[in-house]
Amino acid sequence: MNFILYAVPFFFVLIAVELLADRWRGVSNYRLADAINSLSTGVLSTTTGLLTKGVGLITYAFALQHLALFELSAKSAWVWVFAFVFYDFCYYWLHRLGHERNILWAAHSVHHQSEDYNLSTALRQTSTGFLLSWIFYLPMAVFGVPLLVFVSVAALNLLYQFWVHTRHIPKLGWFEWFFVTPSNHRAHHAQNALYMDRNYGGVFIIWDRLFGSFQEEDDNEPVIFGVTTPLASWNPLWANVQFYAQLLSDARRTESTWDKLRIWFMPTGWRPADVAARYPLSKPDLSQFRKFEVALDGRQQWYIAVQFTVYIALGSYLMNLADSLPTAALVLGWSAVACGLFVLGVALENRPWALKLEVLRLALNVPLVWLAPLLGLWPASAVGWVGLLSYSLLSGIGLYCCRNRLTRLAS
Repeated sequence: MNFILYAVPFFFVLIAVELLADRWRGVSNYRLADAINSLSTGVLSTTTGLLTKGVGLITYAFALQHLALFELSAKSAWVWVFAFVFYDFCYYWLHRLGHERNILWAAHSVHHQSEDYNLSTALRQTSTGFLLSWIFYLPMAVFGVPLLVFVSVAALNLLYQFWVHTRHIPKLGWFEWFFVTPSNHRAHHAQNALYMDRNYGGVFIIWDRLFGSFQEEDDNEPVIFGVTTPLASWNPLWANVQFYAQLLSDARRTESTWDKLRIWFMPTGWRPADVAARYPLSKPDLSQFRKFEVALDGRQQWYIAVQFTVYIALGSYLMNLADSLPTAALVLGWSAVACGLFVLGVALENRPWALKLEVLRLALNVPLVWLAPLLGLWPASAVGWVGLLSYSLLSGIGLYCCRNRLTRLAS
């Protein structure tokens, strides 16, 4: 059962509830651009996962068949309990090394880039984590945890982590000793030195207490969210490649062949000595911290928000029909999502070329109308033609209404 698919509507309902709680308490934990950026990385991660989920499943199934020491049954309740706890233990080490090794941080850093902290942050996920994360769950296959059980407890673990991304829930007394909570997870998302690289558990905080990585949220040290090398962008594609690009740049610049290779596996923040000397990276002074912001007119914000809902819908469509769609259709759907989210990210940053790129995005709907049915993304029908072209026309009208403001603010 795909628990995540069924949970998606509840995610958005709870985000709406949190927005109401913000208003009731007179606080503002959401910014439109930041929330769209977080949700965009989530949509991109989900649609990318439709193409890459086989990596983890195939490797797990292979290990289960050839390396399993025991044959556990999915019909046994204790197997499910064992697997749930064991999964979180494996997740702890994946998460911890995700903060401690450059190559793993390059993937995981996406989740930490937001300088706000709210339920939309929970949906901010990497699109490249599939490359190495599967390694950390192979011990479960060696112990014989059935594939169905593994997939199910993985989804439950991820679902649990959604609710802890809020600022509205205080410390929870005895619960804090055993489970991950909003309080100790807020500390995990901080860039303050006190909280840096702490509280890695997904469900159970006991791993952090056992292995010396726990840090309680301190009322005297307000949490400053984000990463020490700010993303300074609203683009979900750049969010996924930013740290890879930094590592690649350092590897290219260093004169040491050994450093070119080992930089990827060194502790987070390690740089070749010659590169660090010639190209120093300045860390922001948290006492002067300012969130990344780009001025946007109200009409622009509404236009981008409405356009973003189209990609929420397209991502949901792909999730619902992924098992019945041919690979070519999934690739086309992913391409449409990635292209659209990239363009909206450019618009959120109010780049000088945002208007031209948006016109191009809408123009690409014409070949999409022809190509999508051909590859099986959706059935060929007059309704599809009329619907997509009408959407493009209405979007063009909306874009025209924003045209002068876009041009003036970008100049």
